[in-house]
Amino acid sequence: MRRFLVAIAAAGLVIAPLLMAPPAWAVDGAPINVNVNMARILRINAAAATVIVGNPGIADVTIQDPQTLILTGKSYGQTNLIVLDAAGNPIADTLIEVIQMQAGLTTVYQGQSRTTLSCAPICQDTITMGDDPNFSGRAMASSQIVSNMGN
Repeated sequence: MRRFLVAIAAAGLVIAPLLMAPPAWAVDGAPINVNVNMARILRINAAAATVIVGNPGIADVTIQDPQTLILTGKSYGQTNLIVLDAAGNPIADTLIEVIQMQAGLTTVYQGQSRTTLSCAPICQDTITMGDDPNFSGRAMASSQIVSNMGN
């Protein structure tokens, strides 16, 4: 009888993680939204061992600790996120949508040339896909200079 109870308890330890509910952000089927160049924390109910992003050019996910993932938006678009446990069993499979934050942005059109500024509270150049390449290049060079000064 004792061996039987130990066997049932052991089976429960193996099966229990498989029966755990998926994380709240994966239940309703709605995509997880994250802004371009921003990060978001995702908490999960089971320990993640592997994360897979369908298109790593759109988003990146890292495992902060076994139950905390960091999602970073890299470029506009949609992709999917699959989270697996150590045994390779799926914990979550959900859609990710990377969007552009609109608050505080001002778009300036000069003919067919477009530039984007972040105006909160003062206007500064912002690198945005679709902007004039010369403007974006100057903005990137400027940010590189500032970054190098901090090192």
